[in-house]
Amino acid sequence: MVTKPTAEGVADQLTRNVAQFVAFRLDNQDYAFRIEQIQEIVILKQVTRTPQVPDYVEGVSNLRGAIIPIINLRKLFGLSPKEADDETRTIVVNVGSRTIGCTVDTVTQVVRISEDAIQPAPETVTSHGAHYIAGFTRVAGTLVILLEIDELLDPEKLDRVAQVGLRELGSS
Repeated sequence: MVTKPTAEGVADQLTRNVAQFVAFRLDNQDYAFRIEQIQEIVILKQVTRTPQVPDYVEGVSNLRGAIIPIINLRKLFGLSPKEADDETRTIVVNVGSRTIGCTVDTVTQVVRISEDAIQPAPETVTSHGAHYIAGFTRVAGTLVILLEIDELLDPEKLDRVAQVGLRELGSS
């Protein structure tokens, strides 16, 4: 006996194979984080500088009573610094049990991406940044680099990320 799939079944199958991402821009390159790990997106008015931290750590901020570190992704990736402007945002993410703020040039959109549309990074890229890149996809004709938050922002790996820098990806 052959049964026809129901509309609900097809819709359920489609949603299981689609993930949501928050896309953002750094130095004219588009990146994205999986939405499940994002707590919120904020405009930070005040970041308190802290002594003797790596250059990519902007400092800390008080987010509704919680003190969180603020990482400047431009500096982490080895890109030239840029003054904060009206488009600058901080994406607050959860990495394990930690909460970290990531400063980006601008948040562009929330996108739904089919798992089939995500391509793995080529071997030439993965030799340095394999663990930090979840894959690549195209959104409206633009190449988007999907970043692996847990690897990229693991406090024990941040210095290594800064050394690798993803510099070669920023210019792709």
